[in-house]
Amino acid sequence: MKYITIKDIAAQLNISKSTVSRALAGDNNVSAETRDKVMALANELGYKRNELAANLRHNQSRTIGIIVPEMLTPFFLYVIISIQKVLNENGFKVIITQSHEDIQAESYNLQLMDDYRVDGIIMSICHKEQNVKEYIRLEKKGIPIVFFDRVPPDMYASKVIVNDYLKSFFMVERLIRSGRKRIVHLAGPDRIPNTAERKRAYKDALAKFKIPYDPELVIDGENERSEGERVIRIFLKKNIPFDAIFCFGETLAIGALNYLQSEGIKIPEDVAICGFSGTYLGTIVTPQLTAVQQPFEEMGRVSAELMIERLNNPDAPCQTITLDAEMVIRQST
Repeated sequence: MKYITIKDIAAQLNISKSTVSRALAGDNNVSAETRDKVMALANELGYKRNELAANLRHNQSRTIGIIVPEMLTPFFLYVIISIQKVLNENGFKVIITQSHEDIQAESYNLQLMDDYRVDGIIMSICHKEQNVKEYIRLEKKGIPIVFFDRVPPDMYASKVIVNDYLKSFFMVERLIRSGRKRIVHLAGPDRIPNTAERKRAYKDALAKFKIPYDPELVIDGENERSEGERVIRIFLKKNIPFDAIFCFGETLAIGALNYLQSEGIKIPEDVAICGFSGTYLGTIVTPQLTAVQQPFEEMGRVSAELMIERLNNPDAPCQTITLDAEMVIRQST
């Protein structure tokens, strides 16, 4: 497809490109007759201003890259929608990519953003260590990065998070106060930084109530429904007793819940189940899931605002903003 340019209009009207450019901009130094001719031909030919080229002449693209690990679960979709709303309202376009929980794909997406000259990147990482050198390279090049939810723990950068440790502690504490003593923790994969904080909270909550930590009750795995089913199947097959499950994410929780029910185990009478995230998925199963509900809209809005602030003031110090999350108690506990 051939795009109509200022050069095409200039050639047909036998005038200079600069005259066409000034006429399209409404310059009063160009005669009204010429301006009318230029506008008429531009409309006839379907001319569209090349915004990217115009912005790059001012050393900016007015485009922000968004990189997330996945878009299968609603959490990242909710945050993206909020980010995009704020950026669009402030005159920015977005490029959205997903890493599919793969460090090589994430590295490719980072290079893609660099090649497309984005002004900044808002992202949630898929590994706590592997691409940190690439993040630092882009920051040094003048492409600011705002991390949200999953953030590189040891990197000086702008971050928007919730207190994973505190909310996980409160959730496990609530299970214990309700009489549960054999609590399974379906943890996330070790590569995700949030996993360590939620696991540490689980251990500390047990310690507070002098319940011995049993490593047999802690399983690391991907945050997928099938993983929840697989792990609980193993527990039941081995006759390992448990009366509650604290899950890294709600897809794990849903998998565990479905399998337990298929085996005739009652929720929450026999086993209580809860997890993190708190999207609508937890409300379309029976019983509905108790969850730490993360502030999706606020997380996206604050991440976008932090990016705009960094672009307006590149020398401003990086910030870590911790948002509040809500414990939503439902029938599963």
